[in-house]
Amino acid sequence: MASSRMTSSSTSSLSLIFTFLVYLVLPSVCRSADSDQLQDFCVADFSAHVNVNGFPCKPASSVTSEDFFFDGLMKEGNTENIFGSNVTSGNVLSFPGVNTLGISMNRVDIAPGGINQPHIHPRSTESGVVIKGKVLVGFVTTGNVFYSKVLTVGQMFVIPRGLVHFQLNIGEEKAHLITAFNSQNPGVVAVSVNLFASRPSIPNDVLTKAFQVDDNVVKGIKSRLG
Repeated sequence: MASSRMTSSSTSSLSLIFTFLVYLVLPSVCRSADSDQLQDFCVADFSAHVNVNGFPCKPASSVTSEDFFFDGLMKEGNTENIFGSNVTSGNVLSFPGVNTLGISMNRVDIAPGGINQPHIHPRSTESGVVIKGKVLVGFVTTGNVFYSKVLTVGQMFVIPRGLVHFQLNIGEEKAHLITAFNSQNPGVVAVSVNLFASRPSIPNDVLTKAFQVDDNVVKGIKSRLG
């Protein structure tokens, strides 16, 4: 009996230790949206024919200093479009040096009254800072709760991964924001464009029922966004 109690006690102790280790390790495993790199760097090789959840590495002998620098966010984006905004991406598709590093940045320019329309980043949390202007930033949770605040120069915001969010310029001058992501390629789902300008087109019956409007409204939106 004593031996049985000792075995049971030992098993219980091992279970507690294992549970503790799981709780200790899980946060570090779940911290990043992308997998950790297994080498110092892996500059994306866009000429490779095989892509496995990302881009293969350029041979180290072909890597240069230029692969680790990017000047694309220096230039103001053209906001002369129906939304009055422009997003310049500094992700792996334009900046191959961030491949496997789990990070990227965007520049967002918004004309007065313009909007970086409601959208989602399916693979990343977003943080950002207002460089110029006055912007209303908001997002909606999966519980349908809306959070928002008017931000000015130097103020930051964070958008949890996968939630619908937007930035609206409510100032009298062009707004400029810099946003950062914990993914080399956060992706973007622009809500109105995805629903009303997809190829092939989503059937009008689906959209009229989803938005409780008549067919002419759906056709009108599609004509403006298509």
